[in-house]
Amino acid sequence: MPAEQMADAGGEPVRTAPARPLDPTDHAILRILRTDGRASIRAVAERVHVSRANAYARINRLVEDGVIRGFSARVNHERAGQAASAYITLKIVQNSWRTVRDQLQALPGATHIALVSGDFDVLLLVHTPDNQALRELVLTRIQAIPEVLSTRTLLVFEETDLGPRPERPAELT
Repeated sequence: MPAEQMADAGGEPVRTAPARPLDPTDHAILRILRTDGRASIRAVAERVHVSRANAYARINRLVEDGVIRGFSARVNHERAGQAASAYITLKIVQNSWRTVRDQLQALPGATHIALVSGDFDVLLLVHTPDNQALRELVLTRIQAIPEVLSTRTLLVFEETDLGPRPERPAELT
């Protein structure tokens, strides 16, 4: 398929512009924003040694090109009242990915969904207030989706958000 004619995870054609190569300054901007999505344009510009106008234009281009998909907060789920976390693997009916994905996105506490290869088809990360809420989510919501053939729940005992690695000054030049 040509670069402008990519396919989504379900095989549907999606028209996208060809990816533009990123230079070292773009990569430095991405490292800064991954560490602090609230960094000001001025701070970014100073740290990568470009003008504010240049930093602003580069960040806008990264957003418009889909390199930056958004800005968000990293949440401590336990402190936010979601003490139970689990990865749930799902086997689904062949060619039902888009239907299942849409239903999983609507679930309370769903934070990551991936179509994967291997022994199962979908990997879902959920955060719920407690094990009872997790049980209800799996048994009454997920297993009620007609295209879901089976599930396996993997409880998360401890999480470490790797996030971006601290930048080194030499990487900014």
